[in-house]
Amino acid sequence: MSRRVHAHTRANHERWLVSYADFITLLFAFFVVLYASAQTDNKRIARVSAAIEGGFQQLAAFAGKGTGSVELPPSPATQQKPPAAPSVAEPAHSTGPGAIYSPDVNLLRRQLEQALGQEIEKHEVEMRATPEGLVVSLREVGFFNSGEATLLPDGRNTLTRIAAILIARGFSIRVEGNTDNQPIHTKRFKSNWELSTARATEVVSLLIEKHGFDPRLVSAAGYSEYRPIASNDTEEGRKSNRRVDLVVVAKSPRDSASADSSGSSGGR
Repeated sequence: MSRRVHAHTRANHERWLVSYADFITLLFAFFVVLYASAQTDNKRIARVSAAIEGGFQQLAAFAGKGTGSVELPPSPATQQKPPAAPSVAEPAHSTGPGAIYSPDVNLLRRQLEQALGQEIEKHEVEMRATPEGLVVSLREVGFFNSGEATLLPDGRNTLTRIAAILIARGFSIRVEGNTDNQPIHTKRFKSNWELSTARATEVVSLLIEKHGFDPRLVSAAGYSEYRPIASNDTEEGRKSNRRVDLVVVAKSPRDSASADSSGSSGGR
């Protein structure tokens, strides 16, 4: 009779380690993929941020750091670059947010502020810098009676001082009439469109006929109530919106070169 030997196999209680090791490996691979994806996105964001910042700097959108200026957060690509040294031969200077002007326009603004100090204190004249040019605002108070387009005697005197400074520099002047949103209907003006245009035309006529401005450098436009600089919900805001703006546009170097070229060719 044969003897059967029963082998008693010992149960292995550590088999879970194999599954656990596989799980840890997969989890590690998962986080590696996430980390690699995150690094790629950061590089792309850095490149896009640097490109946008460079583009706006070329457009002079970040020329000044005063009120209203916009500044992008520094990107990793730009942090590694040392700040560029200012150019010694820079022909333009900033006079406000997003505005680059020639030294002539800066001097013009200072001269106007000195000549119109009293009117500026009374808030009859205001000046502001825009990307398009220097704007001299003649508010209705002190220049026009309500609902009329004839310049008052004191307003004529103020315009004479402004014209004496502007005419010597050869800037292009665009005269823009503006009103508030209160409807108007008189014997002469049926709407704010007609009133704003008539006021602008009145100023242009005086600049040309009385002060000798070149008609080719002066234009008139009426915008009615549709270009406000303040809220029409308050009386003070409506007073600010009732104005005639003199937009002083400086000549670019290209325009000056064209004018010189045409003048020299005409003398031949």
